[in-house]
Amino acid sequence: MDLREADAVAARAHEGQFDKIGVPYIEHARAVAAGLAAFPVPIQVAGVLHDVVEDTEETLESLAAVGVCETSLKVIDAVTKVPGSTRRDQIDRVIRCGYAALLVKVSDNAHNCLPDRLKCLDGATRERLEGKYREARRSMWPYLDAGDIRTILEVVNPSLLPELKAHRGDQSGGVSWTEG
Repeated sequence: MDLREADAVAARAHEGQFDKIGVPYIEHARAVAAGLAAFPVPIQVAGVLHDVVEDTEETLESLAAVGVCETSLKVIDAVTKVPGSTRRDQIDRVIRCGYAALLVKVSDNAHNCLPDRLKCLDGATRERLEGKYREARRSMWPYLDAGDIRTILEVVNPSLLPELKAHRGDQSGGVSWTEG
């Protein structure tokens, strides 16, 4: 399945859904996929479909039936919240799935914490989400090449680039997409 086909599946699945600030939900899915444009198509496909199993009637089986490849399905499964799991459990699940799932989750996280999106929320919700997203980045970024993170942030949320620079001062290593 190519990105255009996956986008059509996501648009149908998210039809009529809006995010916390009232924007059609498909715009979030498309922004996540846009952040992954430098990576292989199955990762981009997983990006645009990352929330369909969690937030719509779609299942991994229905996605497979319309041609979503195993790589994309594995990533979608890893980033889909499991009822009753903690945030830490969810991040660990993404980490265990591997590099592709981490890339999708980093792009998702970056879009979720865009300053223009967060400023539309009430103060308590904004503070809670900012802490949640920051904690997730601190858990995921050590597993990724800083250049790959930068590639995503430059497209999705450049306001996080100073945080990445500070992170790079504290961390070394990581595996790049081409190596991993």
